[in-house]
Amino acid sequence: MRKEQFSIGKKQLKVPIIQGGMGVGISLGGLAGAVAKEGGAGTISAAQIGFREPDFYENPVEANKRAIHKEMDKARKISPEGVVGFNLMVAMNDYETYVREVIAAGADFIVSGAGLPVDLPAYIKDSDIAIAPIVSTRKSAHVILKFWDKKYKKTADFIVIEGPMAGGHLGFHKEQLEELTPDIYAEEVKEIIAVVRKYEEKYEKKIPVILAGGIYEHADYERAFTLGADGVQIATRFVTTEECDADEHYKQSYIQAKKEDIVIVNSPVGMPGRAIRNVFLDKVKAEGRIPPTKCLRCIHTCNPAETPYCITEALIHAAKGEVDQALLFCGGRAYEAKTIETVKKVIDYFCKDCL
Repeated sequence: MRKEQFSIGKKQLKVPIIQGGMGVGISLGGLAGAVAKEGGAGTISAAQIGFREPDFYENPVEANKRAIHKEMDKARKISPEGVVGFNLMVAMNDYETYVREVIAAGADFIVSGAGLPVDLPAYIKDSDIAIAPIVSTRKSAHVILKFWDKKYKKTADFIVIEGPMAGGHLGFHKEQLEELTPDIYAEEVKEIIAVVRKYEEKYEKKIPVILAGGIYEHADYERAFTLGADGVQIATRFVTTEECDADEHYKQSYIQAKKEDIVIVNSPVGMPGRAIRNVFLDKVKAEGRIPPTKCLRCIHTCNPAETPYCITEALIHAAKGEVDQALLFCGGRAYEAKTIETVKKVIDYFCKDCL
């Protein structure tokens, strides 16, 4: 099935694949640049992106701002003309600061979730950067598109629908995750697309719809298009690539995981998340709480006096390969990973008929 090409902002994608943003330190300039080089859209996660900077714990905001430019430069060296953007979590403190910094770094787009980015248009009004909210339900799509329309006279440049099989933070209640079968959620996807099409008509512009969550095999990719999507977002499959910025021990955690190891956890962000069960999660369950070593005040929904663990610390351990001390976020199909591939091989697998 030949897929229609579409644009993100001023640039056209050669293949209808966006690489999902994965923080902390899992999708940085290396992975994003490699995906962009192969014709997809590469996404750098801005979540505590400066964790390797020497002054990170003393001045995290400045460290993150500096790292945004470093990782963008890295991606551009790999793919000078490719499509490269950032994933920004609404739940982050200093969200507006980071929006303005990724614009200054020359990003092509911002994808934003972990909450609805209601004021994102206000922060980008002097820029031509493309913006996309992440939504999981018809209700959330309706709310954000209506709000942007009424308050800012603007609509999304594209939209990401993140389904219940996604990794990391999820836009569902835990009970919903147990109830939503692929067929049930397919109907939700169609309803979300119907909402988006209304704003396409109003603004007389194409708003590509990108389906995410559980896109691991070619059949998942094809099914997304039969539901009406214009493209797919893939994250988990790119973790086990040579170009992924994560430590090799993190990648091997995916390859070694069994289906029963994939679990739903309660994140300090205040949302359910999907991760690989490991020594760290067992310790949290047994002890009830692992107090933060140093609170960076990074998430406005997190109460450091009560949080079960520091998500920044846990995700930094993951990025560094210290897997027994780490929160290992993953998608629902992570256990299917069997080997380390290249980004080109992954994209060719999905997109042999795209060009």
